[in-house]
Amino acid sequence: MRRSAVARHSLPPAAAAALGFGVAPPRALQSLTMAAAATTSPPLGSCLPPCHRRRSSMCSSAASSASAATTALAVEEARRGRKQLSMEPPLYDYLLANVREHPILRDLREETAAMRGSQMQVSPTQAQLLAMLVQILGAQRCIEVGVFTGYSSLAVALALPESGRLVSCERDERCLEVAKRYYRLAGVAHKVDVKHALAVDSLKSLLESGEASSYDFAFVDADKKMYEEYFELLLKLVRVGGLIVMDNVLWYGRVADPLVNDPKTISIRDFNKKLLEDTRVNISMVPIGDGMTICRKLEYD
Repeated sequence: MRRSAVARHSLPPAAAAALGFGVAPPRALQSLTMAAAATTSPPLGSCLPPCHRRRSSMCSSAASSASAATTALAVEEARRGRKQLSMEPPLYDYLLANVREHPILRDLREETAAMRGSQMQVSPTQAQLLAMLVQILGAQRCIEVGVFTGYSSLAVALALPESGRLVSCERDERCLEVAKRYYRLAGVAHKVDVKHALAVDSLKSLLESGEASSYDFAFVDADKKMYEEYFELLLKLVRVGGLIVMDNVLWYGRVADPLVNDPKTISIRDFNKKLLEDTRVNISMVPIGDGMTICRKLEYD
């Protein structure tokens, strides 16, 4: 895990060049965003002097740039392995030092850190929580939607008893090869049923095979625009009292930024809103990693 002092935090070179930022510590970016947010627009139809119009335009531009810069910084930190919103490096290092990480999990995390898209890997703290939930449930049958290189699924497989089964759904064959190699190294390959296909197809196949309400636990870290469909299928597969855990519900802070309205962010915002109102589950949104919502299935008609 790379370490750096708060003062050394900077944007990735490409992002910095594109946004016009040099070295900018997180607190400075937060202050800029807050200052911009405090600026209010005049009522519709009012006439502003030219100097006020220029100032309003400058503030809007500053807010937009600060928002993009903060997001780029969060993504870069996740890529470096520091996947925890609003936590400065010394505290994150302390947190990581107090995680019980299996040596093979550590090896997998370090190998994945050098790969493209490494920010998609869950953090050690998230993996530890997932494993703990599986153990608390006494889970025997689990599902993961979105395996990537297998860090979270390996943590779950290690927590399962010898008779346990984990269905791992992933469409990227290259990533799956890494995951399967580590399943074998950890001695848990016999617990993992790999489904190399679109996750929706795999979940529908399980339902068609008569496996409704037979799973104890599910974890989703996949296509954000598909979250609602994944959730509905898993709600049919997981038993009453079982858990469904949804990852990336805070989406690098984008969900709380009114200036960000790309399709993935909108999908996560909409999903979070629907989940808040869904009486079929109890929920707890946890600010760990990039945010996870833990859903416990209730009995319903």
